[in-house]
Amino acid sequence: MAAHVIALDQGTTSTRAIVFDRAGEIVATSQREHEQILPRAGWVEHDATEIRDNTLWVLQHALDEAAIDVSDVAALGITNQRETVIVWDRATGEPIHNAIVWQDTRTQAKVDELARDGGTDRFADQTGLPLSTYSSASKIAWILDRVPGARERAGRGELLFGTPDTWLVWNLTGGTDGGAHVTDVTNASRTLLMDLRTLDWDDELCAVWDIPRQMLPEVRSSSEIVGAIAGGLPAAGVPIAGILGDQQAATFGQTAFEAGESKNTYGTGNFLIVGTGTEIVRSRNGLITTVAYRVADEPARYALEGSIAVTGSLVQWLRDNLGLIAESSDVERLAATVEDNGGAYFVPAFSGLFAPYWRPDARGALVGLTRFVNKGHIARAALESTAFQTRDVIDAVVEDTATALPELRVDGGMTRNDTLMQFQADVLGVTVVRPRITETTALGAAFAAGLATGVWADLDELRALWQEDRRWTPAMDEDQRERRYRVWRKAVSKSLDWTDADTEALDAG
Repeated sequence: MAAHVIALDQGTTSTRAIVFDRAGEIVATSQREHEQILPRAGWVEHDATEIRDNTLWVLQHALDEAAIDVSDVAALGITNQRETVIVWDRATGEPIHNAIVWQDTRTQAKVDELARDGGTDRFADQTGLPLSTYSSASKIAWILDRVPGARERAGRGELLFGTPDTWLVWNLTGGTDGGAHVTDVTNASRTLLMDLRTLDWDDELCAVWDIPRQMLPEVRSSSEIVGAIAGGLPAAGVPIAGILGDQQAATFGQTAFEAGESKNTYGTGNFLIVGTGTEIVRSRNGLITTVAYRVADEPARYALEGSIAVTGSLVQWLRDNLGLIAESSDVERLAATVEDNGGAYFVPAFSGLFAPYWRPDARGALVGLTRFVNKGHIARAALESTAFQTRDVIDAVVEDTATALPELRVDGGMTRNDTLMQFQADVLGVTVVRPRITETTALGAAFAAGLATGVWADLDELRALWQEDRRWTPAMDEDQRERRYRVWRKAVSKSLDWTDADTEALDAG
């Protein structure tokens, strides 16, 4: 049997291809960043053709680095930034607009209009999601409304929609020459168009957004063969056998398969997922109910999720917008030049606040400033904001489930930051555990694809591959922990109610 599986990890800032062996070890990796297009305040776009081209590039370079024959690759799995919207021409394969990214807030007016009849939980029973700009539906509708002729063309079946997983599968399996137009249940569950119970598109929701059903992809399981890579492309003939949204993929890679098991990913944003098994649990505390995964024809597994918009991207902002650091990895050294945050608290509500607040009117706030505060304090406050936001969502999980987390499994690029991980354990009062392989998002996609093709027999075999690397135990006394968290909540309150007619007019120029 072929001994390798490739994972394509199409993220918010870059696309990676990682080759794994049967032991779950990384054999080769290739990565390429793509442009962040920011036309105006609150708008975030990507060039979908650049992402497609980067995907082919990293796939070829990963194969070259691994120095293996395509016949030794059993399957390819895809994981992707969720909620990001691409609409393209079925006949030409060309996008009709830049991809609108999950962080984008341009559709807030439409969201507010729909929320006037039933509130932000208007569709939560069917979808598990609050009405927000975060989900895909409002972005699809915006493109259909704003691109001349798009709505009429969509009605005639000339346009296709997909999140990045769908876009890549379609292109990799032939594109205009019979490409598979599919997604999986985890990505579909983030659109505000899928019913959690039927695991299919909901006609009522499609009508609310005026989105023709024929432009939507077929919803498939997370672990099953959906097609093969077309001839002439890197890894031609390899079956595509796994699709998972990035956070669900990270959960799968952490082998958190059962109810009560959890993980927290530290990436562009932070995303906490706690499994609820086959039960759909509705949050009363600002969390999202989502599909965790589905293997073949088995019942879907569900989860509660705490979605935080800005964590790692705040470090990028310090690097790119302020020039405080030359490389993202420099933030830990800068933060270590001071003993604490100097009284400064950073609320990075660049796109409003996601879970558990769901406040689109919030904007970024750096508070508690005095002349004593320097760039080291700002760097530390930026790192601490990641830990505080994580506590916000974990407190919500505890309220919803009436169960404290025994420990927190973590992954993602920021977990290499020991200062942050120790502060995370301190502010939670919970042990934080990092696996030996932190690329769990890609690993989860590989696991799903390998399960579908027989590389691994079952979930128990995957569990046996997980290994601990390091753990951090709380070292802060409880009074100090709670006092700091109370000040954080005060800082959050200062970021609210910022946007209004005046700020929107100024943002629009």
